[in-house]
Amino acid sequence: MAKRKAGQVLVCAPSNVGVDQLTEKIHKSGLRVVRLCAKGREATVSSVDHLALHVMVKNLDSPEWSELRKYQLLRDELGDLSVADARRFRQLKSAAELAILHAADVICTTCVGAGDPRLSEFRFRQILIDESTQAMEAECLIPIVMGCKQIVLVGDHCQLGPVVMYKKAAKAGLTQSLFERLVVLGNRPIRLQVQYRMHPSLSEWSSNIFYEGTLQNGVSGSERQLPGIDINWPNPSRPMYFLTSTGSEELGITGTSYLNRSEAATVEKIVTNMLKAGVTPDQIGVVTPYEGQRAYLVLHMSRNGPLRSELYKDIEVASVDSFQGREKDFIIVSCVRSNEQQGIGFLRDPRRLNVALTRAKYGCIIIGNARLLAKNALWNSLLSHYMERDCLVEGPLNNLQVSQMVLPHPKINMRDVGMNGGSNGSQPVPIEVPRLSITALGQHNQMYSDNSGQDGTDSYGARGMGYRSWGENPEVQSYETSSVASSSVAMGSQYGSGGGQNSFRHGGGYGKDSRFDKRYDNVVSEQRAQ
Repeated sequence: MAKRKAGQVLVCAPSNVGVDQLTEKIHKSGLRVVRLCAKGREATVSSVDHLALHVMVKNLDSPEWSELRKYQLLRDELGDLSVADARRFRQLKSAAELAILHAADVICTTCVGAGDPRLSEFRFRQILIDESTQAMEAECLIPIVMGCKQIVLVGDHCQLGPVVMYKKAAKAGLTQSLFERLVVLGNRPIRLQVQYRMHPSLSEWSSNIFYEGTLQNGVSGSERQLPGIDINWPNPSRPMYFLTSTGSEELGITGTSYLNRSEAATVEKIVTNMLKAGVTPDQIGVVTPYEGQRAYLVLHMSRNGPLRSELYKDIEVASVDSFQGREKDFIIVSCVRSNEQQGIGFLRDPRRLNVALTRAKYGCIIIGNARLLAKNALWNSLLSHYMERDCLVEGPLNNLQVSQMVLPHPKINMRDVGMNGGSNGSQPVPIEVPRLSITALGQHNQMYSDNSGQDGTDSYGARGMGYRSWGENPEVQSYETSSVASSSVAMGSQYGSGGGQNSFRHGGGYGKDSRFDKRYDNVVSEQRAQ
């Protein structure tokens, strides 16, 4: 975009972490890039400080800015300036900032940061918004009104969406991103089909379930082996396993989140074995959906780990949301939930599971209560996948054995899943669980939505991350959804309508499960007429 010489390019993302990563990568390409931070974040240290506007202003050393440097030194020494000096300093600083911004090929900021007064005089014909499926629609409109002629939206509708804490706003539709709106309105997307991060075994299940099996691997298994590091994988050809844990969950000290002491102890042992095998702390990531478990893990590892506590403190333990868009060589997932009420809370969210499973490059370990999780259709599919590949294990870490358990049948609400048959008066037949395919963009599907604490789930319905349908044969009558959208053309992942005739007619699922069904049906009718 920058090489077309059509003017400066504005690059945005909803999060500061995402913007920093974009800035770093664009800088490596050789383009002149400036990171515009909000005034309140100028004191925050980041990996791209040398590219930040406020730092570049301070480092100006050309003769034409000698007066600005004089005022900066004076303010640093005295702590304050006189009214006249302060006015002159602001004028010089503003002029310097504009000069730096005008000289840049690319300006990077958050979506909200695009409304900064320092950019009020700029008009950007080309805008790229990364992680656009995580941004609320209103956020994306801020950079778009900056004179945009071409917009590129990058994102993955099968991963986490916008965070809306106010439930009424979420139910009113604020959780829908602009990316999703374009898809619902019939814009045909393009998918980036090759992944270069994961070992092929790690991407297999997510590709089949979330991307209709079209995701290709740009790396081979041999390229995803670390020399000199020996980790005892149950199946040596597949660097992954699900370790069954039956320890009970409990509420944390805050009373609002869960923790599982048994899983935490297992995580510490796995981490210790990895460190002894030669893996460095920065290569390991521990992912859990619960803040209570995250806090307990950090404390437990530093206190009970047999190695130096500094090693455990350097290991990143974070929520699934924090890991979106990032990667680690090895990922350990602690599921936490284990109870008699059969509630699994956050774990019911397909997008959150997809994010957790696609962060690892070389190996992934999941710890959880397999018998409880298998009651959920999505987890049943994952556990069946692991079992078929001898990766569902149990026992002590030094003697892991392939589990012989018989997975219970998942509980599927027929209102929320695609069904085959039934169109000619015959009894509808439920789909086979191993062939489930998830399609996106549905909101408030009760199969995944919150029950405000009922049946053991968490009060977290604000995000509206339900999926439009579970369906068989998503390649039939399917529409593509997006991972990148340019102007009115969305680019990205396929949107399988799923569920046979019933699912297609109702916009996904056996019944109306989306506030966009009517609009979606209109799009389908128009395309059928053509």
